[in-house]
Amino acid sequence: MKCGVIVFPGSNCDRDCFHILSDVMKLDAEWVWHKDEEPLDRFDFIVLPGGFSYGDYLRAGAIAKYSPVMKSLCRYAESGGAVLGICNGFQILVEAGLLPGALLHNQSQKFICKNVPLRVESSDTPFTRGAATGDVLTIPIAHHQGCYYADPETLADLEANQRVIFRYCGPNGEVDEAHNPNGSSNNIAGICNAQRNVVGMMPHPERCADPAQNDGDGKIIFQSILNVLQ
Repeated sequence: MKCGVIVFPGSNCDRDCFHILSDVMKLDAEWVWHKDEEPLDRFDFIVLPGGFSYGDYLRAGAIAKYSPVMKSLCRYAESGGAVLGICNGFQILVEAGLLPGALLHNQSQKFICKNVPLRVESSDTPFTRGAATGDVLTIPIAHHQGCYYADPETLADLEANQRVIFRYCGPNGEVDEAHNPNGSSNNIAGICNAQRNVVGMMPHPERCADPAQNDGDGKIIFQSILNVLQ
């Protein structure tokens, strides 16, 4: 199984993702430079890692969407290829129009870096198939622009079609304002596209997927895609 990790100027979680895919999951991983215009159909799935592409100038992900590789990525996603965007990768997918909504500054206006519980809202994507709906995972967040926003019509569509994949919650799965770290609409931490092959999430599963760490909930995300595509 071959997977690609797209690297933009300012990506800083690309090596973490590559380590998990290559060293932990034992997959054939390959870097993909943002200027690469070649088709991506040689890959079984693609990861857009976290970081600060182009310094987050204008808005997070707003410049990265114009990188040459994004045309290939859009064609890849439209043809059914599996794509996972993590943090800045999620922001880029939204800016590119592959996922709806926007990622705004955190309600606190402060950078947040901590472990948070997430409730799995749908296991019906390649990246969540290994979890059960209602499972609570603990995965770290690290962002300044992670407040998910969408207009009421878009939110209604996401909810009605089970396209909300992860929600911030309490340790027992309770979803309320007290357990919403950044002010996201409906406590949303991750969503998918209508075809369910493109997933974006603000938490960082690559930071808790190495068995050398105590908490390995992030591995569920990568194991899911491996199980689906093998």
